[in-house]
Order: sequence, then C-alpha cells, then structure tokens
Amino acid sequence: MSVLQGKKVVLGVTGGIAAYKSAALLRALMQAGAIVRVVMTPAAQAFVTTLTFQALSKERVYTELLDTDQEAAMNHIDLARWADLVLVAPASADFMARLAAGMANDLLSTLSLATTATIALAPAMNRQMWLNPATQENARLLRQRGLQLWGPDEGEQACGETGPGRMLEPDVLLAQAESIFASGSLQGKRVLITAGPTREFIDPVRYVGNRSSGKMGYALAASLARLGAEVTLISGPVALTTPDRVLRVDVETALQMEEAVMARASACDIFVGVAAVADYRPTEIAAKKIKKSSETLQLNLRKNPDILALVAALDEAPYTVGFAAETDDVEAFADAKRRAKKVDLIAANRVGGSRGGFEGDENALLLLWEGGREAIPMMAKPVVAERLAERIAERYHIQANLG
Repeated sequence: MSVLQGKKVVLGVTGGIAAYKSAALLRALMQAGAIVRVVMTPAAQAFVTTLTFQALSKERVYTELLDTDQEAAMNHIDLARWADLVLVAPASADFMARLAAGMANDLLSTLSLATTATIALAPAMNRQMWLNPATQENARLLRQRGLQLWGPDEGEQACGETGPGRMLEPDVLLAQAESIFASGSLQGKRVLITAGPTREFIDPVRYVGNRSSGKMGYALAASLARLGAEVTLISGPVALTTPDRVLRVDVETALQMEEAVMARASACDIFVGVAAVADYRPTEIAAKKIKKSSETLQLNLRKNPDILALVAALDEAPYTVGFAAETDDVEAFADAKRRAKKVDLIAANRVGGSRGGFEGDENALLLLWEGGREAIPMMAKPVVAERLAERIAERYHIQANLG
C-alpha cells in the first residue's frame, strides 16, 4: 500500500504545454490511493479543459476564487484547510513570480498563501525563462520560505530548444509526493555523500576527467534528506541545483574530495560514495598552458587515494555504501570490489550503453550486500534514488541492531 493512501492532495495546474502531463499525474496519484482535488488557473484552461480532469477524477474541478455556486464562496480557505499536500504541476514562471511576491489574484495562488500544508512546485518553462535571473531569484526565495521545487528536468522542449525547463515526468513526481509522507526512517542520522566527477589538472586550462553528471548522487542526496537525514554533499563540478535541506561542499580534485570527506567521515552515521573519483592524476601540473608543439604528448600519472576504502577502514567506520560503474561482468566485478574494500553495500550499474549510467536521466542498479542482492530496474534516476535510499535505511538499521 502506498503512503499516499487516503492523503488529500490539491493538484494545481498552471498555464503551459506541460499541463497535458498533469492528467497522467492525476491518474497516478489516484491509483496510489490519494484523494485529489484539481485547481486550474485561467491560463491552464487554454491548454487542457476542465472536462479532462473532471472525467478522470470524477470530481468537480476548481477554477474560481469566488464561486457563487458555493454557499460560503470561500474555496481558497476550504481547500487550504483540507489539503495535506499542494502540488503545482506544471508551475509556470508567472505563477512562481506571483507566489514569490505574495500575490493572491486567483484561486491557486490564494489557497497557496492560506494553507499550512506542504507546497511543492514542478517548474515547467522555456529554458531561457528558467535561467533568467528573475526566475532563479524567485526559486531561491520560494525554497527559502520552505516550498519544495521538484525539477525542472533537462531535455528537448516544445519550443524546439534543449536545456533545463521540462517538467519532471509523472512517475518521478509521484515518487516525490510519496516521499513527503515517508516515515522519516533516517531522522536524526548524519549522512555524508559524494557526487559528480573530479578534475585532475594537466595545466591551467586542461584536465583529466570523466562523464559523470552528478545526477544520481544529487537525486540520492535529496531522497536521503526526505527520509529525515542530515545530509552533507561533497560535490565535484556539476551544473546541478543543490537539493532542499542538503549542505553542499564544492571540490574539484580527488585530493580535495579526500580531504573534505575524511574531515567529516568520523562524525557521520552513513557514508555513500557515488562520485566518479578519478583513479589517477598527473604527477606534475604545468604552470603554463602546454603548447600544441608535437604529434604526441606523454603524461605521467599517479594513483589517487581510494576514498571509499579509507572510510570503510576507519576504526569506527560509518555504514559504508559504494558505487561500481562497470562495462562488463557487472555483478562479479562489483562484488569483488565490495569484498576488497570491506563496504557494507554496493550499488552496481552498467555504463557505456545508450541508456542509464553517466549523463543519462535513467539508471538501473544491482544492490549487493553480504548474503543478499536486489535488482532495481531501469527507471528515472529520482525514482531509483528513492528505492536505493529506502534500502540503505533498512540495511543500516539491520546492521545497527545486530551490532
């Protein structure tokens, strides 16, 4: 049974082409057992009709701030008090701006000001609108006030451009909604997690790196925080927004990541090494840009410290989770890595294909621990992260009880 069973959700729909996805989201919420009331702005009705949501929900759709057909004519107060969660999907740039300014000129913005329920926004807009400093400032203000922003995603947009601004898919938003009502199984626990790539510099302008986008690590950090953990994220250079309720520490090189991790590892309960740390670094860094003067260039490389193994070897080591990115014999190599480094759980994935792994928006994992295994099928990374966070919490408590 989903944790959404019996939960009361106001689904707000604002103007944007992504409004068509809201119908699928409504179905998913209802199938999970949620009781859903749909509120549409006037702009939303230009993209999807009220009849669509009424037919799916078998309930009236709310559109008017002052509805003379209602005896009290105070829908904004009634819905605000009724809701356990207000989820606005899509949330347009205009709606975010009005909410940030405290405006209340339609039913959805007014009930958002009047409710004490959790408010979550799923932004959807053109990439330039999302990246505009005004929108970014509005997003920062809304987060600061306790609202949650789920997304946006990156990819091809209806306008033909590609970049950040797509609304998260309905299954991802469903997982996010479920996490709101999760039990808080890591409440009070301290989690240290690494994400992204490292850069090992050759000269002032060049470096040795890898294809890690940081998406899996950031999604997992967000999921662990939603379980109540106090999460510190040690991040390599990525173009991602820091998740809500997560403390971020930026680093570039493997040595910087090692220093940041080891300074905090003894104080954490759980360590998760998701970062794709470079195995080697140049023995020397040129002080000036190396000129293209010959057909070949030889680099001498030195092995970087194994951060995961160092944490697992601490006298009072935290519950330690590692990642293994493999191109072949995934289970065999991953299990060998788990045993050699003495980590408690390892999450293995195949990389190098057309789906999943580095840079992609989907992933599939094979989880291995002493005496057990679990396969998480190919899904959107935030959904995979929710599953993995739950398993980490479960295995952590089992081991703590045995200890």
